[in-house]
Amino acid sequence: MSMLPDLKYVRDVRWGKDPFLDAWLHHFKTENNIEHLMNPEKVATDEQLRFMVALDEEQVYIPCSDDIFTMLLGRTRPKELQHEYNRLWRFILHLVRQHGLDKYNERRIIQFCKHRFRQHLASNIMIPSRLAKRLVSIVLTQCATPDPYREGKLKANKLAADFLRRGSTERLIFAHPAECDCAADIREQRWELDFLELRRLLYLSTMPELWKDSDPSPLEVEADLQKSCGECGKLRLLLGPEGEARKKILYLPDVAGGLIFDLRIIQSLIRMGHKVILALKEGFYFNTPTLWEIDRDPVLKEATAGAHILTDDAVTKNELLRRLREHRFLIISDGMREQLNLYKTSVTFARAWKECDIVLAKGGRNHMNLIGCSHEFTRDVVSFHRSEDGEFHLHAKPRAAWVRKFTEADLHDKAQEIIDSMRGARAQGRSVMFYSAIIGSIPGQTATAIKVVDTFVRNLRERQENTFIVNPAEHFEEGMDGDDLMFMWERVQRSGLLDVWCFQTVEDIETSFALMGRKVPSAWAGKDSTYSTGCTKEMRIALDMQKAHPEMQIIGPNADKFFRRAEYGVGKYYDAGITQP
Repeated sequence: MSMLPDLKYVRDVRWGKDPFLDAWLHHFKTENNIEHLMNPEKVATDEQLRFMVALDEEQVYIPCSDDIFTMLLGRTRPKELQHEYNRLWRFILHLVRQHGLDKYNERRIIQFCKHRFRQHLASNIMIPSRLAKRLVSIVLTQCATPDPYREGKLKANKLAADFLRRGSTERLIFAHPAECDCAADIREQRWELDFLELRRLLYLSTMPELWKDSDPSPLEVEADLQKSCGECGKLRLLLGPEGEARKKILYLPDVAGGLIFDLRIIQSLIRMGHKVILALKEGFYFNTPTLWEIDRDPVLKEATAGAHILTDDAVTKNELLRRLREHRFLIISDGMREQLNLYKTSVTFARAWKECDIVLAKGGRNHMNLIGCSHEFTRDVVSFHRSEDGEFHLHAKPRAAWVRKFTEADLHDKAQEIIDSMRGARAQGRSVMFYSAIIGSIPGQTATAIKVVDTFVRNLRERQENTFIVNPAEHFEEGMDGDDLMFMWERVQRSGLLDVWCFQTVEDIETSFALMGRKVPSAWAGKDSTYSTGCTKEMRIALDMQKAHPEMQIIGPNADKFFRRAEYGVGKYYDAGITQP
C-alpha cells in the first residue's frame, strides 16, 4: 500500500509536510536530473526558478503537467502514461532509422536504447520528456549526427515561406473585414485592424498542412480563418490599445515551418510597438528550431535579418536591458535540448522571462507544461495551439496575484530617490558614506544579517558627526530579488556622490552582536564582506569609481581578498562560490 499522499495538483507539492513525500521528491528530482545540488552547472537554482515560477519557500516546482505528475505519483502505471512512453519509443525508433545505418549498427543502437528505456521505465518515476531527452542523447552520440531532421526542417521552412509569398495568402491576411466600423476613431481602427492581422497569423502559424506537401486550397484556409476564437480577447486585453505602454514579449515557438509564420507574427507585434525576444532551442530536439539554424538556413536568415542575436547564455540584467533598449527584436537560446523544462533553461532565458510582460507560447507541448500544470508563473502566459481534431485554441493564465514586477523605470525611480537624498546631504555640507555588507550570503541568515547591518549603521550614525550613511538594508521592498537590488544599487554607487565607501569587516560584525547582547554565532565567525559576491561586485564598482573620483575613500578589507569570489549568483544577493586558482 502506498504511503504517498493523494495529490492532484503540482501546485500543492511542499517540502516538510510528509516524510514519505519528501523521500519520493528527492528520488524524483535525482532520477530526472533536476536536482541543483547534484548537477549545479546544468540545473537551475531555486532563485533562478523564481524568476519564472511563483513559488513560496517550501513549494516544489514540478516540470510537467498535473496529469503526468499524478500518474507518476500513483502506485501503478496508468494506460495513459504507458501510451506516452510508447509514443516516445516510436519517436526514438524513427530517429535511429532516419540515419540510414547498416542493419548491424541499427540493431545495436536500438537494443542499447531499449535497455536504457526499460531500466528507466522500471523506476516508474521518469517524466516522459526527460526520458526522451536521455534517449535522444544516446542516439545522437552513437550515430554522430548532430541533426538528422535538418533536411526536413529546411524543406518545411521553404514551403512555409513560399506559401506566405503567394498573392492569395496576402489577400487572406490583409482582407478588409466586413464588420469594420468606419465611424470609429482612426487610432482605434488601426488597433483593431492590427489585432485582426495578428489573429489571422496566429491561426495560420498552427496549420502544419501549410508547410507540408498537401497544398491546401485558399478556400479551406479562408474557412479556417473565419472561425471564432473564444479567448483571443484575453490576448487583446494583455497587449492593450495603442494608448497603453508597449509590452516586452517572450515568444516560444513550436516547430520548423511554423517558425516562418512566427516571424511574421513577431513583425506584426513590433509594428504595433512591442519588443520581442524569440527563444530557440540550444540543440537538436526533433523538428523544433534551434538557434544555430539561422546561419544554415537561407530562408531563416532572410526572415530574421532585422533581429539581434544574443549568444551569451548568462547575460546580466544590465546587459539584457541595454540590448532591449537598442533592439526591438532579440533572438536567444533557451539553453535546452528538450521540451520546455524551467530547471534546464539558460540564465539568459530566465532573465528574459523575468524582464518581459507576456510569455507567448506556441504548441501543444508548451501548452501542457504551462497551462496544463497548476503552477502559477511570474508573468502572464498566453498559449496557443491546435488540438488533435484541428481546432485552434488560445488560453491565457494570469501571473500570480502576489507577484510584483519591478520594471527598469521602477528601479531607476528608487535609485533616483536615494541619489536625491545623497545630493541633498552634500548640499548641507555632510559627508556621504555607503555601507556594503553581507545580506544573504549565509543561508537561512538573511533576517539576522539585516539586524547586524541595521545595528552597526545605527551605532555608526551616533558616532559619526555630520555624515549621511546609506544603509542598503533600509531600502529593500518585498518582491525585489538580488538582480533588482544590484541593478538599483549600481546606479546609486555610480552617481559620483560618495565620499566614503565602507565595507563590512569581522570587527563590524562582532561589534553588532555585542550591541545586540549576543555572542557571535558559529555561522558568522570570521565572516566579513569578502564572503559576499554581492560585495565583491560592489568592490569592483568602488575601484572603478575611485579612478574617476580619487578623493573617494574605500574602507574595509583589502580589495585583493574579494577577488577569490565568482560573479554573484543568479537571482541571489550573495556568492556563487569561491573560484579555484
